[in-house]
Amino acid sequence: MLYTSRITGLGSYVPENVVTNDDLSKIMDTNDAWIQERTGIKERRHIKKGDGNSTSIMGVKAAKIAIERANLTKDDIDLIIFATLSPDMYFPGGGVRVQDMLEMGTVPALDVRNQCSGFIYSLSVADQFIKTGMYRHILIIGSENHSGGLDMTTRGRSVSVIFGDGAGAAVLSRNEEENGNGILSTHLHSEGAYAKELALEGPNTGQWVPELAETINPDQEQIPYFPYMNGQFVFKNAVVRFTEVIQEGLQKNHLQSTDIDMLIPHQANLRISQFVQKQFKLSDDQVFNNIHKYGNTTAASIPIALTEAWEAGKIKEGDTVVLAAFGSGFTWGSAIIKW
Repeated sequence: MLYTSRITGLGSYVPENVVTNDDLSKIMDTNDAWIQERTGIKERRHIKKGDGNSTSIMGVKAAKIAIERANLTKDDIDLIIFATLSPDMYFPGGGVRVQDMLEMGTVPALDVRNQCSGFIYSLSVADQFIKTGMYRHILIIGSENHSGGLDMTTRGRSVSVIFGDGAGAAVLSRNEEENGNGILSTHLHSEGAYAKELALEGPNTGQWVPELAETINPDQEQIPYFPYMNGQFVFKNAVVRFTEVIQEGLQKNHLQSTDIDMLIPHQANLRISQFVQKQFKLSDDQVFNNIHKYGNTTAASIPIALTEAWEAGKIKEGDTVVLAAFGSGFTWGSAIIKW
């Protein structure tokens, strides 16, 4: 017998420190109009030194809300799945940090490193564990501390203006009701040929910190320990893959775009979301975006947006909800959910 899984609790957390486009214009050659025109972003949240936050700590804050809303306790959680590209430490990953900070038992913890697609990949993995009956309640977290590793100068502005910090969490539980609601299907893909078009190459085990430092000229165009993104190339691939993977999910479940009640795309760039919205002929009420407030929070973006949409009453029981993401790897995926 295969079970179905439902999202039973959602939570999110963002740092209090708001960084506007005007704030960035004071430290790099950019301006509000330039950023908004290209990304749709007005502001983002950044961890402030001394505010007590880290990738794992923000994840814990979001997780506590999600667990409470699921009417569960930490002791009900059977597995933690933690998605991030910015862990507190190179190793171990954030999952065990959450297990410790929430004072759980020896619950297993799994880390997912799929960047912008991290939450979709995590949701898919959790769904399989619940379908087979191995686990009943799984905590999924997407959390990012981007601000700690960005080139906050004019040299790095094309990447640095885009990203923000924050965390989102969901509890996925076995559906005990025979109503057919829950995750209908998930769809995952990758294309590693373009890995370096959106990447952070160093430091790595082939070129570790002391060796890397010796090779860096601070005047060079791209510093290897800051993220690199070929923006136009990523955009062109994203709009194609978003469309394909959403269509794949709809076809799998014999649905049409007119059946979508809410599409929550990964908040990479408002222009990508608007392109996808137009492709599927969706109204503004059928698509939820919050990139203008938070920027791109990578693995955290979908759970933060999903939480806010649910809190605002935009998602109701029985709705068809579509989640989709594309990012570094390249990796992309979608989830079709009957809420």
